[in-house]
Amino acid sequence: MRISILTLFPDYFVNPLQTSILKRAVHKKLVEFHVVNIRDYASDKHQTTDQRPYGGGPGMVMMVEPIDKALQALGVIRGTPSQKILLTSAKGVLFDQATAVDLSQLNHLVLICGHYEGVDERVAEHLIDGEVRIGDYVLTGGEAAATVITDAVTRLIPGVLGNELSNQNESHSQEGYLAPPQYTKPATYRGWEVPEILRSGNHAEIEEWKRKNSS
Repeated sequence: MRISILTLFPDYFVNPLQTSILKRAVHKKLVEFHVVNIRDYASDKHQTTDQRPYGGGPGMVMMVEPIDKALQALGVIRGTPSQKILLTSAKGVLFDQATAVDLSQLNHLVLICGHYEGVDERVAEHLIDGEVRIGDYVLTGGEAAATVITDAVTRLIPGVLGNELSNQNESHSQEGYLAPPQYTKPATYRGWEVPEILRSGNHAEIEEWKRKNSS
């Protein structure tokens, strides 16, 4: 799978994409990350990517032209099978585990990081497959959202996790489901005990305990 991230701040992704599970996924050649600097596709020598909004208002708006040119350079167009172009946006559809599962089955995922006061609406109207948000709050930029989406999607790609059962029966693997509490050694710490049933070796009773303590 390939994940392309279009951003005004490519340095934001240097550490997240080279750490832990994501780093191992790259080394296994299961995913390829491509961070694109939108400024490289600006048409002037100052690499201008934002302008004041028509009609007035505070802040700056990201321009459509550099984003369009960056997508053209990637050779991607909306509506292509096995590919999605998504814009991170506070007004987008809420990202959840079911969405992560769907996206993990693509060949190519393109994430455009919104910034400033927003993005020229012509991007949403003509260039992308959808808008997505990670919560009901406003971020400084879409880079944080793109990182969350990238992590959630990558770990679902077959072979990325060391144990293929690791992403089964997790919290949110089914709507409304939360995994049961987890404990490990030592069995007693500062007088705080691991539930005796989990140390009993009785697998049937343990599974029943887990069922009752999940939601």
